[in-house]
Amino acid sequence: MGAAVGLTLTPAPLPALSRGAQPLSAPLILAQAQLPEEEELLRRKKGKGAKRDEQRTPRAERPAQRERAERPAAREREAVKRRAAEPEAAITEERLKRRKDREAVKRRAAEPEPAITEERQKRRKDREAVKRRAAEPEPAITEERQKRRKEREAARQRAAEPEPAITEERLKRRKEREAAMRRPENAARLFDSAKEKPVRRKPGGAGSDQPAARARAERLPESDAAAQARASTDPVQIGSVISEEGRRIERPRRERPEVPEGAELVREVNNRFIFRTNNTYFIERPREERFIIDAREVYYEELPRSRQREVVVRPDGTRIVTIRNRWGDVVRRVKILPDDREIVLVYVEDDYYDEVLEWRDPGLDLPPLDLDIPVRDYILDAEWVEDPEDYYTFLDQPPVEQVERTYSLDEVRRSARIRDKVRRIDLDIINFEFGSAQIPESEIGKLEGVAGAMQRLLKENPGETFLIEGHTDAVGAEVANLALSDQRAEAVATALTNVFDIAPENMETQGYGEQYLKVETQGPERENRRVAIRRITPLVAPVASSE
Repeated sequence: MGAAVGLTLTPAPLPALSRGAQPLSAPLILAQAQLPEEEELLRRKKGKGAKRDEQRTPRAERPAQRERAERPAAREREAVKRRAAEPEAAITEERLKRRKDREAVKRRAAEPEPAITEERQKRRKDREAVKRRAAEPEPAITEERQKRRKEREAARQRAAEPEPAITEERLKRRKEREAAMRRPENAARLFDSAKEKPVRRKPGGAGSDQPAARARAERLPESDAAAQARASTDPVQIGSVISEEGRRIERPRRERPEVPEGAELVREVNNRFIFRTNNTYFIERPREERFIIDAREVYYEELPRSRQREVVVRPDGTRIVTIRNRWGDVVRRVKILPDDREIVLVYVEDDYYDEVLEWRDPGLDLPPLDLDIPVRDYILDAEWVEDPEDYYTFLDQPPVEQVERTYSLDEVRRSARIRDKVRRIDLDIINFEFGSAQIPESEIGKLEGVAGAMQRLLKENPGETFLIEGHTDAVGAEVANLALSDQRAEAVATALTNVFDIAPENMETQGYGEQYLKVETQGPERENRRVAIRRITPLVAPVASSE
């Protein structure tokens, strides 16, 4: 062998020998250096021996087996701990916003919501639709109304001159309109005042000495101011409507209005009172319902001379102040804007009512009206309107004769002769069913043209006042038709407010039943079931108050 082997002899200590014992030879301890291969072989043998020992022990007592059995559960616990320690996965801002919105909707759905009537929900939707339309670009409105009138006059003169050839289709439509505008054989008289029953005049009463000849207007007034020239010789000094001190009272009960001299209460129909005076029926009702809808506050005050003041406060701070006399007639109405600017809607001298103790038609003092103008310049049939601009042009016209003084709303509502001073639009495009005052939803859009004209006029002068008239045919009882026509006028005014945002204080409504038929027939007639609109501003308020 190439490796040297060294032996070392180490003497062991000898034990003491007893007597007779044989001496033992001293043991020798041999220490031998081992090779690497031998060391590796020894380690392998030891490992196999340990494995055999482990196999002989029970399985439950083997450490390796226990470790392998517990390893999956330990890994799962470690994973749970790691996930809990890690931050939540990032959520985009949009997803987080949607999540918050859904949670807010769930919270609102869980909370009790106040009951909202179907009518209020409908009005809310209508107002939102109006706001959307108002946000759209609107055609520019010129400020000088007199300038537009001159332009229209020039247009009429050009229309009278020979014009270039037009298309056959337009010529056909024009002939159809002209044929429709010609009054049929059974057409009623033009003016409502000519359709009324004869009135018995008291001997020596006012108007008894008036000539029988008709009053022919030599020249039509060119403006509202020109029509009021006779009544405005002395400037009208209108004080503040809230300057007079009043005493706060509870809301007055209007279950039955006080009946002045010369009138008779005939019947009550749906909170409407039918009166008769001078062989004529007319209807009265509480008229503040449309004003107080969605109002922030409503209160009443008692004024001297048995007058009452009603104040309606809108959510934006606008106040509608109305003063009524002892009979409930409106003698003053003013809109006070949030900046305290007062806009006069109705004004009549209080002294006049202090002297009058009975209901009386102020038109009895005037001769019958006779105008030498085409029918289409006095009555506009909505059925033949092609351009919505025609509504604005027509309503912007001044009265057809002079206005002697400013009248109260009630005088205008009761006197056909006074109403004849201003032109009218017949909304024969609204089809009311027989015996019904409901406006079908499909018919609401037909009011858009005239509503747009009213909005433009109100932007130029917020003090404009329009009269909405309701009419029926001659089928049925006269008293029932009177109540039905009043409901039709109210339905149109409500639609103009809810859908087109026309302020209720700028509209007055009145039903006339079958008194003023458009077509003379006692049978069913659609043209007699109509609603008409007049601009009565120059009749009820001084023109100077709107300038």
